[in-house]
Amino acid sequence: MNETSAKKWLIKAWHNLSAAKFLYEADHYTDIIAVELHYCAEKSLKAFLAYENKKIPKTHDLEEIYILIKKYINLDEYLNLLEQISDYHIEESYPVFDTTIPSRKEIKEALDFTEELFEKVNEVLEIDKSEIIN
Repeated sequence: MNETSAKKWLIKAWHNLSAAKFLYEADHYTDIIAVELHYCAEKSLKAFLAYENKKIPKTHDLEEIYILIKKYINLDEYLNLLEQISDYHIEESYPVFDTTIPSRKEIKEALDFTEELFEKVNEVLEIDKSEIIN
């Protein structure tokens, strides 16, 4: 078990989550918040792989990462949301023709899910959140 490595991933995930929360409260651009949420979810899921000293794939596809860590956490009922948040990485990070930015309602749903995911990962890995949030 590599708790130190998992904590490093979760610290970075927290940075993304806290930025997303701050930007949401400031009524900032939802496309920017979406990217922060994507990175938080991605890093939170990859923390399981880091904990187990497994190879961390160079992918941003949350569903692909989820397949690798399903034994730790069940997100089957959230597959559509994982897909939606994965899409944020491409659709909101780069200029894409004829796309609309996510609504505040959509971002709020993703924000709530991502925050719960972050909390659950810390809980499952038995990592004290006070060691992550500083």
